[in-house]
Amino acid sequence: KGELRIQSLSFDDAGMYQCIAENTHGIIYSNAELKIVASPPTFELNPMKKKILAAKGGRVIIECKPKAAPKPKFSWSKGTELLANGSRIRIWDDGSLEIINITKLDEGRYTCFAENNRGKANSTGVLEMTEATRITLAPLNVDVTVGENATMQCIASHDPTLDLTFIWSLNGFVIDFEKEHEHYERNVMV
Repeated sequence: KGELRIQSLSFDDAGMYQCIAENTHGIIYSNAELKIVASPPTFELNPMKKKILAAKGGRVIIECKPKAAPKPKFSWSKGTELLANGSRIRIWDDGSLEIINITKLDEGRYTCFAENNRGKANSTGVLEMTEATRITLAPLNVDVTVGENATMQCIASHDPTLDLTFIWSLNGFVIDFEKEHEHYERNVMV
């Protein structure tokens, strides 16, 4: 195939590589530079979110994406407690932490630790639980004669510290009330 594979790269492998293809009609060359990147983990460009919100009974994924080469090993703590994979907690290969069935006890300071053969770093964020958003009055099926108006209601309860937005869609496509204001009207009751 004309393929070159290099396993277990070292800094000595860095440099300019040249591929030469030759047959009875002639010879052609192609060059490429191989750079070897190695750095300790750093969160300078992509720190963890300082505040993470999660809905009661829901699921949250807290991302941990430091810049590092080679790929670091990850570990997590909540406060001073080291976390491990379990029935509700999972540490992904990419470093993200997943928690399911969120309860008030899950609130607190979470720290992601990243370590490779060049060094280590960590980043911390605070998880806060919010009340889950729930539809308390769902739209009902409506039979309407052609040419008449139809009204559908949707009422939801939500955490008072958060804003609530209603999005309506028709057959899976979001309704743009600005573009279709002559056909659709939205009334928001506070």
